[in-house]
Amino acid sequence: MSATTTIPLRPHEMALIRGGPRAALTVAVLDLHLRSAAEAGRAGTMRACGPAERADLPPLPALTKAVHGALYRAAGMRQLLDRQGVRRALADLRGDLTAAGLLRAFPPGRPRAARRALKDLRARHPLPVRRSGLSAEDKLLLVALYGDEALTLLARRFAQEAGLMGRGGTTELELRQSWGGSGGGGFSCGTV
Repeated sequence: MSATTTIPLRPHEMALIRGGPRAALTVAVLDLHLRSAAEAGRAGTMRACGPAERADLPPLPALTKAVHGALYRAAGMRQLLDRQGVRRALADLRGDLTAAGLLRAFPPGRPRAARRALKDLRARHPLPVRRSGLSAEDKLLLVALYGDEALTLLARRFAQEAGLMGRGGTTELELRQSWGGSGGGGFSCGTV
């Protein structure tokens, strides 16, 4: 067994390994939504709607904090991917995972250890038939591992209204493609 498969991964890290930046942001946005700190805005956008840090919940990862800060103004996924704080948090996360041997810088992608770790996690955490009885952490883990399939099961309405899936939105970015900010979603200047 490789040392990299024993590294505990958080859901946004698993999502980045599995599907790239868009998948990691989807997990971060869902985390904020489950904390009642983000909601769907107009025309496939999302926005912050309350504080993200709460004493009764685990601390936020740096990426989720950056996303919350970037949602001071409603944004679709493309705009969110372009906001400086989010780009910096994604670059830091990618660097940490590359240093841990779970991502390759060139060519971009997952090394064998990362593919094995994702396979092991999926075997231990199969996608359930229904969403009842799942904790917020379970939901984040499942969306990180299964992408759109889990998002459809666990948070379909929010995901569609926020532009996370459907027309122009998906968490299923192939790693061979650019991790640069593809995706869609409209822009709205909603108030927070």
